Amino acid sequence: MTGDAPATLRLGDRPVAEYAWRPHLPASLSPRPYLHPVRTLAGTVVTELMPASHRHHLGVSVAVAEVDSANFWGGRTFIPGHGPTWLDNQGSQEHLRWLRRKPNQLMHTLRWKTIDGAPLLYERRTLSWQLAGPDAWALEFGFRLTNIADQELPIRSPAAHGRAGAGYGGFFWRAPSGDCRVTASGDGDAHGRPARWLSVAGPGWTLVFLGGDEATRADPWFVRTRDYLGIGSSLAWDRPLVLAPHASLNRRIVTVIADGGLPPGQAATYADDLAS
Repeated sequence: MTGDAPATLRLGDRPVAEYAWRPHLPASLSPRPYLHPVRTLAGTVVTELMPASHRHHLGVSVAVAEVDSANFWGGRTFIPGHGPTWLDNQGSQEHLRWLRRKPNQLMHTLRWKTIDGAPLLYERRTLSWQLAGPDAWALEFGFRLTNIADQELPIRSPAAHGRAGAGYGGFFWRAPSGDCRVTASGDGDAHGRPARWLSVAGPGWTLVFLGGDEATRADPWFVRTRDYLGIGSSLAWDRPLVLAPHASLNRRIVTVIADGGLPPGQAATYADDLAS
């Protein structure tokens, strides 16, 4: 890794993703590290970066609509009674230092700060990757957020302000737009409920999302297929998650990136094999 150049995730001699750990982005996008492009083993790209309609969608990242009054999602902020509104409140996630850089793992620390530079959260983030079969690989994305402010920090989604269904905020994956098929464990639509696994199949690729631990599995999924394709694990679906001073939260999401479709039962098998 040289300078601020993205880190390349490799499996053997195949590059499967690029991690922009210190990107240079305008403040309006809530600058933060992201993964893009993420590829299948055959080379199909399964992320989108800064699409024209949602410039603040940055491949795979941790993005939160509101921490206290700071926007770590990017773009506009939802204001009750007014709707999405442009405010000068976009925060940023700043890389602090590397803890580990191995051929199959990256670990570093970050500081979440307001547009005025006030620190709110300290994060330790770990990315690990491995083969999951002849046509698939698995990405584990774990993060620990600690409140370093001298006050309680409410984490909110727009749904917590009354925008029904807009419970996004947390791990978020912007996938390529187009025809797709979404299935999940349990009954009915996965949007707005926890599910042991969630599968999204596009043309020539499949993504399987798994909660890597009990806390993450308890979070509802955010699934958007209209206008764009976005999948997230929600920290605060329709009510604030209040983090006390010095308190921490941990989340871990495992994503299987596969070429083609999956045979029946394979998503559940991945959940058995890859999620603790």
